[in-house]
Amino acid sequence: MTRRLIVNADDFGQSKGINRGVAQCHEMGILTSASLMVRWPDAPAAAEYARAHADLAVGLHLDFCEWTCETGRWFPLYEVVSLDDEVAVREEIDRQLTSFRALMGCDPTHVDSHQHAHQAEPVRRAVIEAASRCGIPVRGCHPAVRYMGDFYGQGKNGVPLHDTITVEYLTTLLDALPQGITELGCHPALGLDVQSIYLIDREREVAVLCDERIRAAVNRQNIELVSFRDLPALLAANAATDSHV
Repeated sequence: MTRRLIVNADDFGQSKGINRGVAQCHEMGILTSASLMVRWPDAPAAAEYARAHADLAVGLHLDFCEWTCETGRWFPLYEVVSLDDEVAVREEIDRQLTSFRALMGCDPTHVDSHQHAHQAEPVRRAVIEAASRCGIPVRGCHPAVRYMGDFYGQGKNGVPLHDTITVEYLTTLLDALPQGITELGCHPALGLDVQSIYLIDREREVAVLCDERIRAAVNRQNIELVSFRDLPALLAANAATDSHV
């Protein structure tokens, strides 16, 4: 099997700085995909960029809430809906899907969520059911795509992990990439113009993702850069190969 890598940026559209970071990593780095936050004022500009760069696959980054940590305690910066209210969650999913289609003129190539809110029930069930109706893969819920979140500069309770957003660390991840399809999550930005627990690390991510040594590592390991848009064709090709074995 070929080793294939989806490099997906979360938070696309949340701010001008994030949009700039995504654009630079796509044009000068290894970024192949992004997840759009449709509720934010800079989402239309992100969608306009994506429509002009058709090789950037764009999914929906469902935005229900954001939590931050201070002095070891977590509290919400904002809450769109209560994650315990399944009816409200389903309605918000539909609203954000509708907004995505209005912005992009198409369905998302994939669905995930801000701060991985869809990993817990009842949000997980609601997201999977909504995406399944449209035939859209959900991060961490598709059997053919492994999610890897190791390229991230914070640990539990916001503890800095600067050693995990370096060229050396990402090269190590690429060297150990398993066969099949892996999604590498990232959060690039140029400019600290968003309220978030994760800030300066975003600019470090841009520098690493655009470093020529990372491109060299991808080539050296014969890793094929792909996106969620390629997933149906890749799965069909694998099925055809298996049928002849």
